[in-house]
Amino acid sequence: MALLVVPGEPPRRLFSPPSRRAVFADDRLSADAALRTASTGVALLWQGDYPAARQLLDAMNRRIPAPPPDDYARYRADRASRARLLSFLHVPLDPGHVVPLRRAPDVTEACTAVYGALDVPAAVPLRELLGVLGAAEWRRKGIAVPALGARIHPHYGVFAPIRQEYVDLVAAAPLPPGSPAFDIGTGTGVLAAVLAHRGVPRVVATDADPRAVACATENLAGLGFGARTEVVLTDLYPPGRASLVVANPPWLPGRARTPLDHAVYDPGSRMLRGFLDRARRHLTPDGEAWLVLSDLAEHLGLRTRDELLAWIAAAGLRVVDRTGTPARHPRALAPDDPLHRARAAEVTSLWRLSP
Repeated sequence: MALLVVPGEPPRRLFSPPSRRAVFADDRLSADAALRTASTGVALLWQGDYPAARQLLDAMNRRIPAPPPDDYARYRADRASRARLLSFLHVPLDPGHVVPLRRAPDVTEACTAVYGALDVPAAVPLRELLGVLGAAEWRRKGIAVPALGARIHPHYGVFAPIRQEYVDLVAAAPLPPGSPAFDIGTGTGVLAAVLAHRGVPRVVATDADPRAVACATENLAGLGFGARTEVVLTDLYPPGRASLVVANPPWLPGRARTPLDHAVYDPGSRMLRGFLDRARRHLTPDGEAWLVLSDLAEHLGLRTRDELLAWIAAAGLRVVDRTGTPARHPRALAPDDPLHRARAAEVTSLWRLSP
């Protein structure tokens, strides 16, 4: 955290700081003026009505020009610069995580779960606060997973299984005999839950993020699979061998700019290649490695199918079968999506690999 210095006010602690300086802002500020101030590196500390702050944030977002269609490099640059500009609009937080603005929601429980206790004045980007509140709602309501006949409850910063093509593929593929199974990079624990639901006697799930480990542990226990599953904090594989190892690595090579980006972007294809390269030493002789992967990177020119097949072969693995399903996310059908063409052609596949 940093200090947010506002003329005439004591310094405030600042969550996810884009700036150390700020000026007051209220309902009289236009979106154009707000963007001009943000572009100079000065934050805006909102003093007006809370719903008006949300309206201003939306108006600022609409005024930022969209990148040209099907230009992935411009799309990523736009996302980064847009996020930075919008993060300059802050709302105050009083001790106890109270937003001292008219018509502000109760954010105490959601913020405490993410930030911990707060005993001094603070400020948080409104964009971030909305993400915290949205995550709290997802966690409370959960996400229906038809393959489980139950709900998965994602925690803040843990990738939520909103798109479930990969879940359905794991739910339908023929299981190799034997136990245990390893779920590598488990996230919410949804794939570990699917394997346990299908009758795998023992499932060991791993993740390198403590938040994901806590989330998966809570979900698996809540679904009644706690006795047959274990969640381990580690990078990729746990010790030992398994008859089945499963991974749904991030689908796009690229730098992750936020914690949640790590579920989407895999710098240098590190997790993908690590899963493949180490699979043989963790598989039983008749075991299988299931790689669940979208081909979106291929449509964007970030990776070729030949490269993927070469990595599989170099890891001492062969392809037993591949089952694919078209993308079903609504974004794939949105004409205003800058990546519309690539998303519309996207196919998610389960690659069954053996030594």
